[in-house]
Amino acid sequence: MKTPGHLDSKLIIQGVHLELTEALQAAIREKFAVLLRHNEFIVRINVRLAQDQTLGNEHHYRATAQIEIGGPDLVATADGKEAYSVMDELVEKLTRLLERRHGLRKDRRNHPREIELDANIPKAD
Repeated sequence: MKTPGHLDSKLIIQGVHLELTEALQAAIREKFAVLLRHNEFIVRINVRLAQDQTLGNEHHYRATAQIEIGGPDLVATADGKEAYSVMDELVEKLTRLLERRHGLRKDRRNHPREIELDANIPKAD
């Protein structure tokens, strides 16, 4: 079983124009730990939650997450008026991206393409 220290080394949480409370940090850790359990090849997850200060009295949050994994990184963004719902939406998007990526990798493995060569190759007897 993975230890809590293992999660802290793979999950980087940042707040932009916003102080992350202990409750919000715990919720983010809990939600993103699910992604780490689904795919053990994830190197690191960077989560950035920003509060837009130009909307006056209303709060507007934007969350961006980047999953560092073998191959191209996966990046998703979510917007909303409540920080917790924005995080839920972001985890759902990243889950779909991971599932799609896994399906593509599996598809390539199960259905390899033939190699086309322009040269005449003599057949072995």
